[in-house]
Amino acid sequence: MAFPATERIVPVSVNRIELEAAVAFGTLRRAFEAEVPPLDVGHLRELLSSGADWRRLTLESAGPGIHRFVRFWPDHPTPVMRVGGADIPSAVYLIGDYATAARMFRHDPGTLLYTPLRVELHAARSGGTVLSVDQPSSRLGSFGNNKVTQAGFELDRMLGDLLEELDLPRPSVLRR
Repeated sequence: MAFPATERIVPVSVNRIELEAAVAFGTLRRAFEAEVPPLDVGHLRELLSSGADWRRLTLESAGPGIHRFVRFWPDHPTPVMRVGGADIPSAVYLIGDYATAARMFRHDPGTLLYTPLRVELHAARSGGTVLSVDQPSSRLGSFGNNKVTQAGFELDRMLGDLLEELDLPRPSVLRR
């Protein structure tokens, strides 16, 4: 039995940001992981079970940086990719913050498709490191909701702040 469903195809144009930095992969990876700490899942569970209000939950689950990002998920695919024939150091992360995500979610839960943000680092042939991430507002604008679009611009600002905290330049599309 097939479930009845309607189909909607939404074209999405995205700006992928690629910064090639003159810094070794391991150095940038350590700096990134120090600047964007992992989400403390145990503390989040305590907050939820204790009935913490929204303000407390978002304050205590946010990252310490001006950008407020935490790491929800890391992956270090290098060992698997090495077996596959590509010995290139790489790391992938999902980062975000609950406060900004919730502002969008209440208008369209589908925004969780693009939040948290996916960030990828890999060693460049030059000896430096490439950091890649999609510009948040370029994806979130596809929802056609001004509140979601504005939150996307806020994520652009937060992403630019993170990059500057890593001593990387703020990309032109994140300057507003």
